[in-house]
Amino acid sequence: MRFTVLALLVPALVAVAAPVPGKRAFSFAVQDYSQFQISDGVGGNAAAEANAVFVTPFPADLTQVDATSLKNLGTMREAAEDAETSLFNPQIDAASGAAADALDVGKTKNKVLKLTGEVQQIKIKIAQAAAAGKDTAKLQTSLDAEQTKLTKNIALDVKNKGKASKAVA
Repeated sequence: MRFTVLALLVPALVAVAAPVPGKRAFSFAVQDYSQFQISDGVGGNAAAEANAVFVTPFPADLTQVDATSLKNLGTMREAAEDAETSLFNPQIDAASGAAADALDVGKTKNKVLKLTGEVQQIKIKIAQAAAAGKDTAKLQTSLDAEQTKLTKNIALDVKNKGKASKAVA
């Protein structure tokens, strides 16, 4: 008797737990820059660190990303960009020697973070536009340009492998 009840109950539970078709189940919460920055530590692994922030949390099917998650991704990417211009640049200018070098390595890691966020944002927009039957040519051009910048900065980070890296506050 127990087996029969269990055999009937399991499919019912699976049906209740299954996502509703057409509903987007993914959500990406916005974080403060200090919570997701990757500039502390050492250079050389920024691509993996940035992917952990802006790529890995997202589903393979980027059409499942809701508008709020896309906005949160953009907000976080902008925070990384603001850190570069408002914090890294002045602190690098004011520093010297090893401190300036570590900040410069951190700035490169931050650029990888910022550009990874930008590339991911564009990829989501492309996936959603394509799914809606819209033209993606302009988005693809933007993606290509940002990917080129990202590749360049990843190469710079790899050259900094093992060097001290400092974040900004």
